[in-house]
Amino acid sequence: MADNLKYKRILLKLSGEALLGSQEFGIDHNPLEMIANEVKEAYELGAQIAIVVGGGNIFRGVKNSATYGMDQATGDYIGMLATVMNALALQSALRKLDVHCRVQSAIDMDKIAEPYIRFKAIRHLEKSRVVIFAAGTGNPFFTTDTAAALRASEIGAEAMLMAKNGVDGIYSDDPRTNSNAKKYSNITYDDIIIKGLKVMDTASCALCKQNSIPIVVFDFAAKGSICQILKGDNIGTYVGG
Repeated sequence: MADNLKYKRILLKLSGEALLGSQEFGIDHNPLEMIANEVKEAYELGAQIAIVVGGGNIFRGVKNSATYGMDQATGDYIGMLATVMNALALQSALRKLDVHCRVQSAIDMDKIAEPYIRFKAIRHLEKSRVVIFAAGTGNPFFTTDTAAALRASEIGAEAMLMAKNGVDGIYSDDPRTNSNAKKYSNITYDDIIIKGLKVMDTASCALCKQNSIPIVVFDFAAKGSICQILKGDNIGTYVGG
């Protein structure tokens, strides 16, 4: 069935906050299970799926480092470790659904995850294994958005899908606070940077532009969205050249 898909290899970017559910901190079983089921449906279509998950549900580098009086580099490293926790939780949820899955970490921790090796990651994808990239880029001062764009570029992803929490695309302003905010169905990489839209950081947007990787921004809570995007349906906001 993969031959019928618009995108055969994707990078799915999930925010750590997507795993919060009704909690204020940590990982809620319900959204974790829902995300795993959505990934499984896309996996069963024959798509090759890589995932980058944030760590904001556990620790946010910039915000928390300021709160606790630590330097940003230390805070960012703690945030990277939070992404490893989320990656392992997601791997466990996927394995319960009989989805073959591997976690690769940009920070070596060989007892729990493979080291990130580009060609090994690609080989996993070719063997129909979901690959979860953890620990960001392995360097401080870079967001998980940038890590997602970097990994998408390295594995030759045909699209980067950015799952948002309760927002079904890119708007001119936050639709949760401004009812007059305009939704964009299509927008260019440059428009995101010029208009100062907060959907992703400029480094990740520029990297996707450089490597001609389209971005689809959608609401992860809308059931079946990933499969619809893979099939070419107009879901969320399409970002291109």
